[in-house]
Amino acid sequence: MRGKWAEGIPPRNFTWVIRDRLAISERPGGFAPNHRKVRRQEEIIWLRGNGFTAVVSLLPSPHNLQAYDELAMPALHAPLPAAGDVRTVLAGLYRDIHDRLSSGGQLLVHQDELSDRVMGVAAGYLVWSGRLSGEPQAITVVEHLVGHPMGPAGREVVAASGQLARHAGPRTTGTA
Repeated sequence: MRGKWAEGIPPRNFTWVIRDRLAISERPGGFAPNHRKVRRQEEIIWLRGNGFTAVVSLLPSPHNLQAYDELAMPALHAPLPAAGDVRTVLAGLYRDIHDRLSSGGQLLVHQDELSDRVMGVAAGYLVWSGRLSGEPQAITVVEHLVGHPMGPAGREVVAASGQLARHAGPRTTGTA
């Protein structure tokens, strides 16, 4: 690749949740009917070139994982169930995100689209990690960053995250 494309392109709906540390977006390459291999490659190149140390996929399927591997982009697969209790997945996911950020990592979290659930995971992490004091504040912050309201599915994830925070979160404000 040559010219401006050699640097890649940012994923659609890319949003920093913690500046230069934790971001959310739609799946690199786009969601299912709009997914393009070339776009996916350009977006992964952009992520690597901009210091991202890992991609966190919340997809229930392993889509993109092979592409991340082929392009030397470390990835974590944490399938978020569509129904039922998400706390088990969130507990391990938040601990992994926290450990990676604490060691200087820069992460992108995605599902197919930048959905309410991805917003909920991001807001939930802010509560779980102690960066924000409560669920309403975290929801408001993420809604402001993304530019639209969070629906019930995202709010349920934030509520589950709040329960985790009250029982097992690191409560270490400002470290990750």
